[in-house]
Amino acid sequence: MTDIRPYTINIDDKALKDLKARLALSRFPEKETPDDWSQGIPLAYMREIVDYWRDDYDWRRGEARINQYPQFITNLDGLDIHFLHVRSPVKDARPLILTHGWPGSIVEFLKVIDPLTNPVAHGGSEADAFHLVCPTLPGFGFSGKPDKPGWDIARIASAWGELMARLGYDQYFAQGGDWGSAVTCAIPLADPEHCQAIHINMPIVAPDPETMSSLTDQEQDALGALQFYNDKDSGYSKQQSTRPQTLGYALVDSPVGQAAWILEKFYFWTDCKGHPENILSRDELLDNVMLYWLTASGASSARIYWESFNNSGMAPISHPAGISQFPKDIFRTSKRWAEKRFSNLIYWNALKEGGHFAALEQPQAFVEEVRGCFRLVR
Repeated sequence: MTDIRPYTINIDDKALKDLKARLALSRFPEKETPDDWSQGIPLAYMREIVDYWRDDYDWRRGEARINQYPQFITNLDGLDIHFLHVRSPVKDARPLILTHGWPGSIVEFLKVIDPLTNPVAHGGSEADAFHLVCPTLPGFGFSGKPDKPGWDIARIASAWGELMARLGYDQYFAQGGDWGSAVTCAIPLADPEHCQAIHINMPIVAPDPETMSSLTDQEQDALGALQFYNDKDSGYSKQQSTRPQTLGYALVDSPVGQAAWILEKFYFWTDCKGHPENILSRDELLDNVMLYWLTASGASSARIYWESFNNSGMAPISHPAGISQFPKDIFRTSKRWAEKRFSNLIYWNALKEGGHFAALEQPQAFVEEVRGCFRLVR
């Protein structure tokens, strides 16, 4: 069960015809009552998406975009895991595992693979080169779907350590955002001898009570973002962490439902200045949605919340760690708060642009942040 099998995405034409038929039969709710996104994704925009998805979107283009990179499947702890493995032309490049979150996918990393693996061609030096491993989380995309409870963050982190060992990497770095951040933070705990350092772009850090009388502007912003999340933006997480199966029936049956569930977050969580297509193309948005729709993973991907949402870990991290904070991410912090959890914080930067899907929104900045962090660990 330790074999590594080459994999190529090749969706059957029947699945694409089924999608078009379902989109043609879509039944929409009435228009939202306010003229904004406060009740969710607006009807007018959703109709635009559905029309484009049905009549103009080309999955074969998206499929080829992913298939340009080597993909594999291997069984880890009883579950098939799909991953990209892109080796650098630089022989002594350093191994790096990148982990996505929800509602993202490996599509998040497609813009940064070439600069990270072949830096000389993208403004860097050979010393910046990485061999990249981009796994798909359990229950997401083309990875297997757990049929029993237990696939929490700690188990995923252990599986990622086994994956890197199986690929022949004795020492490696780890990076992630969203759930990928939680997994990345758990890797040094699961595999401390082999993980050399980590970098995250969504730090989960508790506000430091001792600083409440002397809050910086950055800390006040972080508290405001947390309040907004709790009051206005966290309903999805409550549903997915408590009743993912019930939600799954709608998401797996309705492409419009699945797309709306995901695309709303690309409005609220990106630095899009009023519209998600100000920062990402419609094709990019739908390529990501398709990895959920084509694999019927609406329920199985939601279960990561059920498994880990109240147990995602706030354990102290003593491994070398770097944090890049993008201004429109869901959760934000300050350096002094972060140092309470990350006692060996070797890299910190608060950027001026970007949001939750950093590698997808700001690929050049993301690449520079990853390079900048891991340059400090030789």
